[in-house]
Amino acid sequence: MDTDVATERVARVRAPELVGAGGWINTGGRELTLADLRGKIVLLDFWTFCCVNCLHVIDELRPLEAKYGDVLVTIGVHSPKFEHERDHLAVLAAVERYGVHHPVLDDPRMVTWQQYAVRAWPTLALVDPEGYVVAQAAGEGHVAGLDRVIGEVVAEHEARGTLHRGDGPYVPPPAPPTVLRFPGKIAVTADKTFLVSDSQQHSLVELAADGETVLRRIGSGERGFTDGSAETARFAEPQGVLVLPTGELLVADTVNHALRTVDLVDGRVRTVAKAPDGVPLSPWDLAWYDNAVIVAAAGIHQLWRFDPTDGSFLPWAGTTVEGLKDGPLADTWMAQPSGLAADGDRLWIADSETSALRYAENGELHTAVGEGLFDFGHVDGPAAKARFQHPLGVAVLADHSVAVLDTYNNAVRRYDPTTREVSTLATGVAEPSDAVEMDGQLVVVESATHRLSRPVSPGKMRKINGPAMRTERPVTDLAPGAITLDVVFSPPPGQKLDERYGPSTRLQVSSTPPELLIEGAGDTTDLNREIVLADNIKDGVLHVTAQAAACDEGVEHPACHLIRQDWGVPIRVTHGSATHLPLILRG
Repeated sequence: MDTDVATERVARVRAPELVGAGGWINTGGRELTLADLRGKIVLLDFWTFCCVNCLHVIDELRPLEAKYGDVLVTIGVHSPKFEHERDHLAVLAAVERYGVHHPVLDDPRMVTWQQYAVRAWPTLALVDPEGYVVAQAAGEGHVAGLDRVIGEVVAEHEARGTLHRGDGPYVPPPAPPTVLRFPGKIAVTADKTFLVSDSQQHSLVELAADGETVLRRIGSGERGFTDGSAETARFAEPQGVLVLPTGELLVADTVNHALRTVDLVDGRVRTVAKAPDGVPLSPWDLAWYDNAVIVAAAGIHQLWRFDPTDGSFLPWAGTTVEGLKDGPLADTWMAQPSGLAADGDRLWIADSETSALRYAENGELHTAVGEGLFDFGHVDGPAAKARFQHPLGVAVLADHSVAVLDTYNNAVRRYDPTTREVSTLATGVAEPSDAVEMDGQLVVVESATHRLSRPVSPGKMRKINGPAMRTERPVTDLAPGAITLDVVFSPPPGQKLDERYGPSTRLQVSSTPPELLIEGAGDTTDLNREIVLADNIKDGVLHVTAQAAACDEGVEHPACHLIRQDWGVPIRVTHGSATHLPLILRG
C-alpha cells in the first residue's frame, strides 16, 4: 500500500483535552489546556515511572526538545501501572529523580490515556499547532522519525502563519540541597566505609561508617560520559556499585549503558565495557557470581556477564521478552531485573516489573515469589501467596535469608529459603532501593528521603496481610473466535523498511493463560495475523511483541533504526464484542 496516499485519506483527528485528577507538575501551579498551547507543536509522552523503557524515552527526547525549544512543547502524561504510582507525591519525586524538564500531567485515573486510545507504556502522540493529532508511536527509538515529522510540521505551519515561536510553559521547581539526591545502590569497602551511587546528582559518594559523614565525592555532578579524575569524570544516573576482588569499584552507569571502574586510591574513572550501539541496556545492579560480574540489564529484561580479566560482555540469561518464565537461563523471561545479590550457588534477583523474587542456580532460573506482570501487593506468609510491589533491591543476610527492598510498598521484607515464608522487617521506609548488612545491622538506601537508614531493629519481624492487587488498566473487550490482530507501522518520512538481510518486521504473540489462544501464538514476519480466542476463558492477557527495521533514504551513509514494543493487553472475552485489535507501533 502507498503509505502517503493512505495517510491523505484519513480524516484529521482533533486532539482530546488533557485531563488528570492529580493536576500539573513543572508549570508553576498553572493548569494547561490545549487551547493554551495553540500555535505550538505538542508532543505527549505517556509514561509511568516504574517503566525503564519510559525512562529511555525521556532521555531520547532531550536533544529533540533542545533542537525545537521555541516551537515544541513536550508534556509528560503520567499514567500509573502500580498503586504506588497513583500517589501524587511519588510522581513529584519521580519527575525530579529522572530530570524531567517539561510539564507533566498527573493522570492517576488514566482518563487522558483512554481518550488517546493508548495501550502501552511508553506511547508518544504528536499534536500540530491547530490541535490535531498527526502521529502516534509506541515504544522507544522514534526520535529520528519524530525529528523529520516535526520538521515537516514546522515548515507547513510556518508557511500558513499558524506556528508561534517563543518560550513554553515549563517552570523548573526549586531543588532542595541535600548531600544525597535519590541515591540508588550501596557497597561496603574493606575499610567499612559506604560507597553510594548518588543517582540524581550523577556521582558517587563515599560515606563514613556512620552513613552521614562525607569522605569524598567521585564525579563532577554534571550529567555526561567522561572518564578522568574524580573531579572531572561524568556519569549519567549511575546505579549499581560493586567492589571487585581487585579492590576497584565497578559502577553501572545506567543512562550511558556502560560499566565504569573507579580506582579507590586516586578516584580515577575509566570505561571498561559498553553496550553495543542501539542496545538500551540500562545496567541497574551488579553482583560477583561464578567468577565474573553479573549485570542486571533492566532495559532489555536480561542478565549479562562481564569478565574483568578479558573484558568480554555478553548476554547471560533472558530472551529480552518481558514476562515471567523460568527454565534454562537462555530461554527465560524477565521484566526489568533491578537488584542482585549472590549467596554461594545462588544469585538472587529482584525482578521489579513482575514484583518477583527470583534466583539463578545450576544454569536454571527459578521464581521464589511472584505471579506475573500484573500481580502485586503487600502480603506476607507462604511464598505461593506472598506479594511484593516493584522491588528494586535484594541483600543476603547473615543467616542466608534474603532481604527484599520492596520499593513501592515502602517496606523491607524478608524471604526465608528454608521455610519459603515472607515476612516484613520494616514499613514506612521511603522507596528503599538497596541494602547491606554491616556489624549485624541492615543499612538501607532510603531513596526518596535521600539518606541511608537503619530501620530494622535486631530480631524484629512482623506479619502483614495487606491486599493482593492487580494492575488496573482499561480492559479491551474482544469476541471469542477469530480476531484480526493488526500492528500498525509506517516508516517515518525519509525512511524505508530495511529488507537487505531478510524480513524487516517480526511479530510474536502469546497469552496468559496459554489456553486463551487456541490459534495464533508464536512468531511470524508479518505485522498482522488472525488469532483465535477460546470461548470458555473469560479474561486474560495478550502478550504481543512487534519490531520493525527501517533505514534512511537518499543519503550516502544511511542510519538504520530498530523499533520495538511489547504490549500486555488485558482482554475480556464477550460475545458480540470487537473482532479487530489494532496496536500502533508507528502511524
